[in-house]
Amino acid sequence: MTNVPLLDLKAQYAQIRGEVLQVIESVCAGQQFILGEHVRALEAEVARYCGASAGIGVSSGTDALLLALMAFGIGAGDEVITSPFTFFATAGTIARSGARPVFCDIDPENFNLSPAAVEGFIERHCRKDDDGALVNRATGGRIRALMPVHLYGQSAQMEALMRIARRCNLRVIEDAAQAIGTEDSNGSRVGSTGDVGCFSFFPSKNLGAFGDAGLCTTNDPDLAERMRVLRVHGGKPKYYHALIGGNFRIDELQAAILRVKLKYLDEWTAARQRNAAHYGAAFEQAGLLSRITLPRVPARGRHIFNQFVIRTGRRDELRAFLTERGIGTEIYYPVPLHQQECFAYLGHARGDFPESERAAGETLALPIYPELSPAQLDAVVARVAEFFG
Repeated sequence: MTNVPLLDLKAQYAQIRGEVLQVIESVCAGQQFILGEHVRALEAEVARYCGASAGIGVSSGTDALLLALMAFGIGAGDEVITSPFTFFATAGTIARSGARPVFCDIDPENFNLSPAAVEGFIERHCRKDDDGALVNRATGGRIRALMPVHLYGQSAQMEALMRIARRCNLRVIEDAAQAIGTEDSNGSRVGSTGDVGCFSFFPSKNLGAFGDAGLCTTNDPDLAERMRVLRVHGGKPKYYHALIGGNFRIDELQAAILRVKLKYLDEWTAARQRNAAHYGAAFEQAGLLSRITLPRVPARGRHIFNQFVIRTGRRDELRAFLTERGIGTEIYYPVPLHQQECFAYLGHARGDFPESERAAGETLALPIYPELSPAQLDAVVARVAEFFG
């Protein structure tokens, strides 16, 4: 029986080992470990790749989100609209900034923040104050920003969300942690449409570091400079602080490694897309499309398949069955954020966001990494088919 792990980074490393070791040795020889030439080069290269004018390398995807919130001065008394179906850092950074997360439900076809849900929340629960700012009638908080998430490698509906943001004078912080190279329906890369794009280079991402790392993108030069200052404790020049920031710097070693990997990113993305197409054809041939729902691939745009997520009402049974037969899977995410204990103070009840709750109970990620062989892909399909009889 063929074993198929959810992810095998050793296969990727074998491809680039020589280049990685060479660049690590060059950094070690130069002994410049903080904000050196590789950081500056990576910032420019990723910004260009994402269609943005500036990049600011940071210590993690979480810190990228937190830095963006800090750069806009979002804090106590403010509120940020986002999705309850995402990794914890999305809402966690909003809460850490002192602001209040405001959840709106997802579109079940793409798992991303629903523009219709955001519109509905604003119409039912918000008003404009005398200065034209959007205010939550229930809490009195000022709605300052939208934080859409480009989940699983597919873009949120940015055109519709940007129309809402412009009309309501909201900042847009794109959580693009899983979506480097993703394009929306207009062909724009994520991270180039909103005010700030926030990327994660966690090792399991399509572009993964050898530890934690992240990056912010923006087209606003003044905002870029503010974020650069905030990531070094708000000091400019050194030891002089007009702002209170944090230690959010990306490591030089991580930047050097990421520059090597960035050259291969499009090749790896194309392999993920081929694997997704292979799954689609194989699941259809096996007659499984009435038993599972496959990821929706948009007619326009670019899905980079950070994850390949199927849906089934028998998710937990299927996962246990696959695990017993050596097929790696993961659930992203089993508990929506409005049901997390730490957010009980927001006062949400079960049923408040039904699409997010349904997705949390039905979604299962299958192996999709670039180095999978056709035999491994077919083994995954065969085991799923075996489960459904």
